[in-house]
Amino acid sequence: MPEEVEVTIVTVRDIFQDEAAKKSRFSLEYEKLSALIVLDKQDMARLAVKDGQKLLVKNDAGSVIIAVKTSADEAHPGLAFMNNSPWSNQLVADSVGECSIPGFKSIKAKLARMEETANVTPITELFSRMKG
Repeated sequence: MPEEVEVTIVTVRDIFQDEAAKKSRFSLEYEKLSALIVLDKQDMARLAVKDGQKLLVKNDAGSVIIAVKTSADEAHPGLAFMNNSPWSNQLVADSVGECSIPGFKSIKAKLARMEETANVTPITELFSRMKG
């Protein structure tokens, strides 16, 4: 079994994701652009995953199953990117500290490869979690 990989996730905005959200947050297009983590190729190798495979992303705030994609940027092992979305929001701590701003730009998390049959955490489940 591949090891877990610890990363720092930075959330970003994406114009294509924003356009898909305007059409429907429940669409497959929105899910494909939002339930995605972009990793350095070294981290991909450590996890023994390829583009499109699923990862469990977890920390003290929560967990989600999302797809993975190899970064086209220069090497940045240990640094991952996710679009700001209901999936990334599951990983943001409830406590905001002294600054009163949630920590969207430095989310510590552990990643683990899922079985081939794993599915992305459905957005309906994410919304149910938010209701408590």
